[in-house]
Amino acid sequence: MSQQRPRIGVVGSSNVDVVTYVERMPAWGETIAAPRFEMNFGGKGANQAVAAAKLGADVVMVSKVGDDALGANVLANFAALGVDARHVGRVADQSTGTATILVNPAGENFILIVKGANGDLTPADVEAAAADLATCDLILLQLEVPLETVTAALEFGRRRGVKTVLNPAPAVTTLDRAMVRLASFVAPNETELAILTGLPVGSEDEVARAAQRLLADGVETVIVTLGARGALVASPAGLRRVPPAKVEAVDTTGAGDAFLGAFARYYAGRVGLDAALEKATRYAADSVTKRGAQKSYATEAEFERLVRRD
Repeated sequence: MSQQRPRIGVVGSSNVDVVTYVERMPAWGETIAAPRFEMNFGGKGANQAVAAAKLGADVVMVSKVGDDALGANVLANFAALGVDARHVGRVADQSTGTATILVNPAGENFILIVKGANGDLTPADVEAAAADLATCDLILLQLEVPLETVTAALEFGRRRGVKTVLNPAPAVTTLDRAMVRLASFVAPNETELAILTGLPVGSEDEVARAAQRLLADGVETVIVTLGARGALVASPAGLRRVPPAKVEAVDTTGAGDAFLGAFARYYAGRVGLDAALEKATRYAADSVTKRGAQKSYATEAEFERLVRRD
């Protein structure tokens, strides 16, 4: 275990985000003019890794990119931001993963994912990174890579005594509940929680009941991200609502990843569960006041100044 800076492992996706800002969402078959276009680095795994690294954690990334120009750019971005990418492999004759994102003036988005090389991440890649992952305080996982690879990482965490956070996104209707139970923390949003449990989540009471269903199924701790309404945590100790920070949203892309990267960094930093959740909520709220995902994430110094001003 790390004795100084928190050490976070991430087994997950690395993408390039193709972002178009629109005045309104187009209808099927409709062509509309859009005022702005950007290409940014993304992928849920990479976003969470970058958030934790920007906040001062040592981060080990286990991922795959294509043997193309986009893949080279992803690796250069990791190097620039201090993410250890020795376990990010390049796949011949495969594209780097991409996300096509439409963002409206309210900051809401639609996202289309092309897995590309992310689909080539295997349990063998987890095993190849085992020596580094075993030194981590926490491992972050998502569902943009093959489920057998996620399962292998969760099983690794159990065997080696490393806590894991499973972000069940994108939502999968056939997710094995036994796999979910392997995680130390399960962190869905409301939509993902509804799919995991088959229960309605239209009100906070319904969200709480659905989270408690996961506890009854054997999950240790459930963290439900609620966007502008903060978060809800369910554990054997009971329910806790984490209030939101009031901000003017510009772009919500990557906000959930900002939350989880920050949570991992601060929980691994031994501040305690409640404080880690409060910091993660504030960090994610700040991210939506700026455009993009990774580039909207504050550094540790910037975030500390923000917290002092609150």
